[in-house]
This record gives sequence, C-alpha cells and structure tokens, in this order.
Amino acid sequence: MNRIDQKFRENKKLLSIYFSAGFPSLEDTVPILKNLQTAGVDMVEIGLPFSDPLADGPTIQASSTQALRNGMTTEKLFTQLEGIRKHIEIPLVLMGYFNPMMQYGIEKFCSRCESIGIDGIIIPDLPVDVYHENYKVLFDKHGLYNMFLITPQTSESRIKYIDKVSNGFIYMVSSASVTGAKSTFGNTQTEYFKRIATLKLNTPTVIGFGISNRETYKTASDQSKGAIIGSAFIQFLEKEGVEKIGSFIKSIRG
Repeated sequence: MNRIDQKFRENKKLLSIYFSAGFPSLEDTVPILKNLQTAGVDMVEIGLPFSDPLADGPTIQASSTQALRNGMTTEKLFTQLEGIRKHIEIPLVLMGYFNPMMQYGIEKFCSRCESIGIDGIIIPDLPVDVYHENYKVLFDKHGLYNMFLITPQTSESRIKYIDKVSNGFIYMVSSASVTGAKSTFGNTQTEYFKRIATLKLNTPTVIGFGISNRETYKTASDQSKGAIIGSAFIQFLEKEGVEKIGSFIKSIRG
C-alpha cells in the first residue's frame, strides 16, 4: 500500500510541510526531512525549484531562486535522496512544474522516484485530463500518485472528475491567489471549505495556501483531513535555521 494511503487511514488530522529543496543551503534537504519527521510531521512535500514558478508567492519564489543559485537541480535532488528510506518513514511527495520533468524525461523521472521511494507528485501546471489521457498509466506503473489542485473557482463537475482520477488526496487551494502565509481565514474561505466537505468526495482533501499558524491550521483541518504549510515554514527556516524546526511544528500543533 502507498504510504500516503496508510497515513490517511490514521484517525488524526494531518500536517504536511512544504519546502524548496536546496534551501536555505544546498545540502539542507536531508537534514530538514529528518528534523520534520522527528518533530512529528505526517507528510512532506519537497519542492523542485523552477525558474518560473507561476503558482508560487514571493516567499516560495525567493527560496526557489536561492536554491537554483545554490546549485540545486533535478539530478542533484535525486542524488541527495538516494537511500532516504533508511531514515524516513513518512510519505514524501515531490512538487514541481512539468517542464523540468519533461526535460529530465518523464519515464526516467518516474523510475527514479520509484527507486528512491517517492510516494507521489504534485504538478500544478499539468491539467488533469492531459494526465489522465497521457501519463496515468506511466505513473501507475511506477507506483506514483499524482495529486491535483482545486480552487474556489473550480467547477463541481471538474472537482468530481478530479476525484474520479485522483489517488492519495486532493489539494484544496484556500483562495484564488498565489501561495503565501495568512494569519486568519475570512468567511469566503470557510464557506468554500464547507462547500467542498458537503460534496462527500471519495478522495480525502488537504488544504494549502495561507496556512501559517495554529488558528489557520485548525480552521483548515476542521473541514478537511489536514493542512499544508509552505511559506510560513520557509520564512521560519530562513530566520531560525534547520535545527529549530521542532519549535515551529510545536507552535502549529501545540
């Protein structure tokens, strides 16, 4: 069974953390993963830096740019992650844009993910129908889940199609804007969370974009299986460093 499925069967609200591979320093990827697991995080999304990250806000864009300057590449990340399953048990998801994956070679990319022990991929700029028609067979062959994003503007028919095609979880984007930390959610977001919850989807949902503290984590988790934190964690890393990761996770979960 895929580790994502195993994790989502647990009777708890999940916390997933996103960070850009190769940030703050090039060799921080594995130490960050180890510290996150020790701190009790349920799942990690490792961002594959890209020069034109359209869906990302300024914090993640800046960390991606720094990671590229540090020398992070797709091949470098795979090299860093070789043998990671000797140390890390929680689900690992790669999040990145389709262009670098195509340049690397989709078959080769999926094969490397499988050999390393990556559980799934999130590709914001790969439409679900294109994936379904052209790539799902390949992903299935290598045991990789592909998770899709929905927003408040996604139609109900599209959401149900994504639910039908999806494995793992559906990534609920909290608003129509790019990523970025927010201190609280307004009525528009909470109504959207409730609306999706009433659809009774077969695939569990996790909410991301704007989760930054205990309040936003709880609000998101009340209407979904859990939440994803990215920008706020990257800001913490930049200020406090890798060794203090535990204190950040404690501030979210208590």
